[in-house]
Amino acid sequence: MGAPEIIEQLATIAPVTAIRGNVDKAAWARKLSPTEVVEFAGVSIYVLHDLAQLDLKPEAAGFKVVISGHSHVPKQETKNGVLYLNPGSAGPRRFKLPVSVARITINNGKIGAEILALSV
Repeated sequence: MGAPEIIEQLATIAPVTAIRGNVDKAAWARKLSPTEVVEFAGVSIYVLHDLAQLDLKPEAAGFKVVISGHSHVPKQETKNGVLYLNPGSAGPRRFKLPVSVARITINNGKIGAEILALSV
């Protein structure tokens, strides 16, 4: 995130579940967990910053989606019935990567995802 104001601004649009990332070192960020679990429409979603730090088997734990973001590289793939999603970065352009977000849809238990490039 980088700053608490970002979370506050996002919260004016929709409910926010935020986790602590590697740049979140200030006192305000200590309140953020390094991982979160979100349940939406009967689907369990595991959220963490760096996929390399995943310390569980999502399929065994009942998660259908894992969201991470450390690399800022937008990517989606399904492994062992679990959707792994990195939405990229919606902030200032990093390196030569696209500026992007992701949208997840859940319809009758069926999960869909798309990465959306943002114009900057």
